[in-house]
Amino acid sequence: MIRDFEVTVLGNTSSIPAHGRNHTSQVIRIGQDLVLLDCGEGTQIQLRRFKVKVSKISHIFISHLHGDHYLGLVGLLSSYNLSRRKSPLFLYGPPGLDDIITTHFRHSHTELTYSLHFTATDPSGMNQLVDHPNFKVFSFPLLHRLPTTGFLIREKQGYRNLIKEKLQKQKLPLEAIHSLRKGVDYVGADGSFYSVREYCYPAPPLRSYAYCSDTIYHPEIIQYFQNVDLLYHESTFVEADSARAAVTFHSTAKQAADIAMQSGAKKLLLGHFSSRYGNLEPLLEEAQSVFPESILSVEGDTYQI
Repeated sequence: MIRDFEVTVLGNTSSIPAHGRNHTSQVIRIGQDLVLLDCGEGTQIQLRRFKVKVSKISHIFISHLHGDHYLGLVGLLSSYNLSRRKSPLFLYGPPGLDDIITTHFRHSHTELTYSLHFTATDPSGMNQLVDHPNFKVFSFPLLHRLPTTGFLIREKQGYRNLIKEKLQKQKLPLEAIHSLRKGVDYVGADGSFYSVREYCYPAPPLRSYAYCSDTIYHPEIIQYFQNVDLLYHESTFVEADSARAAVTFHSTAKQAADIAMQSGAKKLLLGHFSSRYGNLEPLLEEAQSVFPESILSVEGDTYQI
């Protein structure tokens, strides 16, 4: 069974909200599971605007502590508390984020109705953060003015689809069916043998999504997300402003496209646009000149992975 795996863009601007664009945030849906990548100012408004089931979010990942990537977090956590959330929430981000949250809630005399579990990210090397039944999440280092991590989400194999015609010809024990659906050949106590290859359709290829929030052009990161199905890479500037990109440790759209091409990504999603650009078509044109499978992120749009 092929589960949904998609990303909805909630915000795609950089430091200053402008031109109707909001601070960085994305929600990823894998089957029935929702995770949030970054939580800039206004994120919870965008979640409701685009009718995301906020209560379904179980994991939140913060790439770094520049305000346009996390200043919406305390508001979202507070709203969860006001709505009497009960299910646990897992939060991953740079060391110090826990102090920020704890300080706010201490001074506002807030006692959360749900358990909040914080894990500090490590911006050195690739690290596994989550091993969920349906997916895995890894962090990897980016090169920015503050310690910053990107995130890689890899789908895990789901249940296999059985070939009904085979089952109609031969009645299999229930234990064999359960084993085959998990992708495991079955050997019965009586010596009977049923192979996944014979009784199941081929498994669909597993999909992956890489999220590179803020980073200077840094080809060393390619090793962490080779051949991903969809790569999000910040593209703050056009090439004419590449000097500004270097000074601020950001990337141009053309540089993002170069990373996509070198990494073997199937598609590139551009974002984190500077407020100096009302028209984003020049960024798209520059990216597509290097990597034709480049697209602009649009707030409220959902992209299949």
